[in-house]
Amino acid sequence: MATTVLNDAQLELLKMMSVFNTPEAVSDLKQAISDYFARKAEDEINKMWEEGTLNKEKIEQFRTLHERTPYRQ
Repeated sequence: MATTVLNDAQLELLKMMSVFNTPEAVSDLKQAISDYFARKAEDEINKMWEEGTLNKEKIEQFRTLHERTPYRQ
């Protein structure tokens, strides 16, 4: 059986989990984590916009983008 080694961040999160003992607390934690990653994504999008990597033309190209995997029937 393989052993899983946790990094320092994972261990710290596990220690903090002992205080989340109600469904409301778990829900609040999930919301906080979602908010964190939403902010990170927004920051990256803003950075791409400022650098010119992302612009109105590129966003318009997304409307017609088709990247589905073709499956044989």
